[in-house]
Amino acid sequence: MIASASASLAAGAINRLTAATPLARERLMRFAGKTAVFRVGPLPVALTVQTTGEVLPAAEGAAGDLEVRLSPFLLPRLAAHDEAAYRDVETTGDVEFAGEVAFLAKHLKWDVEEDLSKVVGDAAANRMVTAARGAAAWGKDASERMAAGAAEYFTEEDPLIASRVKVEDFVAGVSELRDAVERLEKRIEIIEKRGG
Repeated sequence: MIASASASLAAGAINRLTAATPLARERLMRFAGKTAVFRVGPLPVALTVQTTGEVLPAAEGAAGDLEVRLSPFLLPRLAAHDEAAYRDVETTGDVEFAGEVAFLAKHLKWDVEEDLSKVVGDAAANRMVTAARGAAAWGKDASERMAAGAAEYFTEEDPLIASRVKVEDFVAGVSELRDAVERLEKRIEIIEKRGG
């Protein structure tokens, strides 16, 4: 029951996105009749591509041509189009179909402001989207600053990690010591020859 409701929601969302981009539907038409099973954590969502390029929930017991596994924790990163997150998605099955699904996932963009404007009006939708973008930018900036602060603390204040400069200085010191030891060995060798 949950899987079929999830599949219906996912199909509706995908069809809404592809309706705004007719080329996406054209690309999907080549895979008419193929079924993709998306496993987000323990929840499977099976969708079958139709001849129109739309997707519908797969028939009960339909064999999947493609299986896509991803952690629920990847969803926000994928929604933000984080390139590194795409590498963490596991796929098995039809390689060409997987490539097309990946391409569409990377390039289809949801026009949130357009959809919100139909519910709350243009001005309110614009304010909401602007506020959300500002919050996202603030969160990214805050996390970058926190990471930079932690890096500085652990390399300068309470050095648990050596900075690049300190490592380079250490390597230079080791090289100087090695050269000095080699010079000392040569002097000892010369003194021994003179004494012998």
